[in-house]
Amino acid sequence: MSHTESIKQKQVASMIHHTLADLFIKNTGKYYSGAFVTLTHVRVTPDLLLARIYFSVYNKPDKNSVVQEIANNYHVLRHDLGAKLRNKLRRIPELEFYLDDTLDEVERIDALFEKLKEEGGVNNGEDING
Repeated sequence: MSHTESIKQKQVASMIHHTLADLFIKNTGKYYSGAFVTLTHVRVTPDLLLARIYFSVYNKPDKNSVVQEIANNYHVLRHDLGAKLRNKLRRIPELEFYLDDTLDEVERIDALFEKLKEEGGVNNGEDING
């Protein structure tokens, strides 16, 4: 069964996305260190009690260490989010953070195609058998 998000879910997700992105920009060292983090999207459950936050990590080979740092600072982060959204939301949802490695996967696939081209494995659509 496909589930579409309600208008309210989208509004709350957008509010959380923008507020968290702002907090991450202004307080980087408070939540994690030495990485450039971009929020890719936020999904909120129909009861509005859980927000799943997806993010990408750049310029840091050990991306899981950033995930761990954010997890370690969860309460501070949720508190700061609550302080910003206190007048807009009745309840601040619980937060779950997920590493979005979609861009990493795209880069990896691009690198593979580039390597194939260099090795002569991809010949611009010509018949390989001919």
